[in-house]
Amino acid sequence: MGLFDKFKKLFNTKEKHVTEEIKEEKIAVTKYEEGLEKSRKVFKNQLNILNSKYKKVSEEYFEDLEEILIMADIGVETVLKFIDKLKKRVKEENIVDSKDLLEVIVDEMFIIYINNQVIVNKINYVNDGPSVILFVGVNGAGKTTTIGKLAYKLKNEGKKVMLIAGDTFRAGAVEQLNEWGNRVGCRCVCKDTVDAASVIYDGLVEAKEENYDVVLVDTAGRLQNKVNLMKELDKVNKVIGNIIPGAPCETLLVIDATTGQNGISQAKSFKEITNITGIVLSKLDGTAKGGIVLAIKESVDIPVKFVGLGEKLDDLRVFDIEKYIYGLFKDLDE
Repeated sequence: MGLFDKFKKLFNTKEKHVTEEIKEEKIAVTKYEEGLEKSRKVFKNQLNILNSKYKKVSEEYFEDLEEILIMADIGVETVLKFIDKLKKRVKEENIVDSKDLLEVIVDEMFIIYINNQVIVNKINYVNDGPSVILFVGVNGAGKTTTIGKLAYKLKNEGKKVMLIAGDTFRAGAVEQLNEWGNRVGCRCVCKDTVDAASVIYDGLVEAKEENYDVVLVDTAGRLQNKVNLMKELDKVNKVIGNIIPGAPCETLLVIDATTGQNGISQAKSFKEITNITGIVLSKLDGTAKGGIVLAIKESVDIPVKFVGLGEKLDDLRVFDIEKYIYGLFKDLDE
């Protein structure tokens, strides 16, 4: 498997040839391996059972594979398209042995995510003035923790980072973000008010005056009343745009990966009410159904930009489809 060979070669690099870039790449791949361990164990066990049950590729094989993939939260529509592609490859390449299909499965996973697009997983920073990143998502999705970890990452990259506590609705949200600010050594702007727009206004004025590079803005997470949330996000976006024209440069939706198909419903709902530019999948290490990454991309066609692969400060990683698939299927070629 070409993808696996690439990463095996990385880990087999002789010590004298290991650069800082290779070290960082090794760390990133290891994070994906560890973070996707639960999902990988389930995939490996189920596919091993499948291949023991069916030595030859058959219609029954595909039916069982379809069920495995749906149970992995890849999503029914995505799975049906995926199975059709596999059947086509089997016919074209005359694949008979079920073990020979494993490489095709990995290959098609990659293809179905890319979907002939140029996948942009990096933050769209602006050249002039602070880059404003707005975070949205339901309560409990891990929004505040994600902001804190991203602040830590950006600060370590040499950026001057500000946090703005714009979630004035949830009890304890302001205090939680302020605590994250103290923990990672970043300024956190907060006020004793329920008016999120006024907090954001004050923070952005200060960010411009003090030449901050990046501003991370938290928002309320209620989704029960879409009309109210839409009005609030419209107001917030207008305030941001009036102070910094063209901002926010990113609106990131944080989804708890452990919520499965409910997370996809959230993505669809938020896409209806505001312009989502990227998705952060938090708690991916906490689920055995890691296929949600593929389902979300297929369902809402919004790129996953970050994934949460653990509880440590550096466990928020830029999403990489190759490392994700390697972490998900690493043991299958053994």
